[in-house]
Order: sequence, then structure tokens, then C-alpha cells
Amino acid sequence: MQGKKKVLGRGLSAILESPETDITSRDISGEYVVGAIAHVPIEKIESNPFQPRTQFNEEELAELTLSIQQQGIIQPITVRKLGYDKYQVISGERRLKAAKLAGLTEIPTFIRVANDEQMLELALVENIQREELNPLEIAISFQRLIDECNLKQEELSQKVGKDRSTVANYIRLLKLPTEIQIAIRDKKISMGHARALITIEDVKTQLVILHRIFERKLSVRQVEDIVRNITPGKHLSPRHESLVLPVKFEMIRDSLSKKLNTRVDVKVHAKGDGTIIIPFRSDEEFDRIITKL
Repeated sequence: MQGKKKVLGRGLSAILESPETDITSRDISGEYVVGAIAHVPIEKIESNPFQPRTQFNEEELAELTLSIQQQGIIQPITVRKLGYDKYQVISGERRLKAAKLAGLTEIPTFIRVANDEQMLELALVENIQREELNPLEIAISFQRLIDECNLKQEELSQKVGKDRSTVANYIRLLKLPTEIQIAIRDKKISMGHARALITIEDVKTQLVILHRIFERKLSVRQVEDIVRNITPGKHLSPRHESLVLPVKFEMIRDSLSKKLNTRVDVKVHAKGDGTIIIPFRSDEEFDRIITKL
């Protein structure tokens, strides 16, 4: 057990370079075995059940397919040997899919050994390093590593090369309602939008603001402004418009802020009244603002 934890802790490159997982040879039948680089029939390679990415960009996949048809596969995929003449992808799932679409019958392959924990880590780290996962897929993968490999957030942050706070922010996405998670997955809202919504305790309010984002194409800053003005414990009615600043007021706010060279807040309430707030930090700044006004 100690040996397995040691290999798992060294990360992607260390596992691939480890003498424990690199035994280059052929067996007596001439079949390729662990450690060899070979052209393996595609039909003998199965997908990685630990693949954290669930969606592949069709346009990018089509471009890679065309490239493979014209130039072949430059970088071999990596697989583990499951048994006699049977393999499973460790990394290179997209290349395998494109190779099938390109009509290839075999693919250059780097054969390795990896247990299930290593498979999960390898697939996750490789894809995160290539920035091919959407935020929700990253969050799910982080949580799987924590649950299935008994990792703490600090250990996980070291493995994936991200700050602990970044890891925590991703994992918090999994606490959002399903509708918001789908919007993240489908890239209808950004990570910034999601982080603002996470701070709201009331689910109904989260969903009301989500639909405001869709309807008005709200920026992250606008959503942050809305969230800051929500009273803790209060629900936001779908008809409550006071937290969404109309475009004309945004333009005035931004114009004033630029003219005065300071932050300006504009709040408009449901009845049509509102306030303009110009904060200052000293008597000198107050005098400067008054002079410009």
C-alpha cells in the first residue's frame, strides 16, 4: 500500500517515467507488452472510464481528424495493458476519437501500467494541464480525487499545481443548483458569474439572477453588484428590478466615474427613485470631487 501511495503522489510525469511502470519488451508470442511503443489496432483499445472530460468540441475534433488524415498522428496516445491484447486509454482520448473518425485501423501507442487511482490522476492532470476541461468537469474531477484517493484539498492543490483557494472555488460549484451547473457546463455563464452566485444562500434568488444574466447578458461586475445589494435572508422576487441597473444608468455611472477619477455607485429602486454614491477617503479628495462637479 505504501508503494502505491508513493507513486500516486509523484504526479503524471513521475508515474510515466517510473521504472515501476516501464518494462519494455515483447512476450514470447511477439505481442507488445508493458513499456513498448507500438501501433495497436484501434478496436483493441477501450475508452478510459475515469476520463473527466465528458464533452468534446466538435469543431476542434473535426480539425484534428482532418490533420490526422493528412499528416497522421504525431503524438502517440498512452494506454495501460488490461490483459492479452487488450488495452485502455490513460491519456489521448481525443486523439483516439479523431483517429476513429479519420478511418485509422491502428494508432501509435505508448503502453504503461497504472492502477485505478493512477488512471484517475493521470487523466485528470493531463487534461487540466492542457486546459481542455470546463469548470464543472474540473470540479467533479477534483471531488473524485478527494473522495476516491483520500486526498485533502492542500494535497490536491499541490498535485494539480493550483492554489488551494482555486481548488476550493471549483469544488464549491458542485453546491450550485443543477440549472446553474448546466449553464456552466454549456458555457452560458462564466466562472466569474458562478462564483458570484455561490455567495447567495437562497436557491430561488440564485435562479432569478441566472435568468437575469441570460435575459440581459449581464457582465460579471453587474452580477457582483446585484449580489452585494441583496439583504441576507431576503428572497429576490422575479419581478424585483431594483438590483438590475438599466443601461442608461450604467452609462451615466461610468461617465461620472471617469470624469471624477473615482468609483461611483448608482442604485435605482423599483419605484423609480434611487441614489448616486460617490465615496471619498479624505478632505482633500472630497474637495477635489466637489471642484470637478
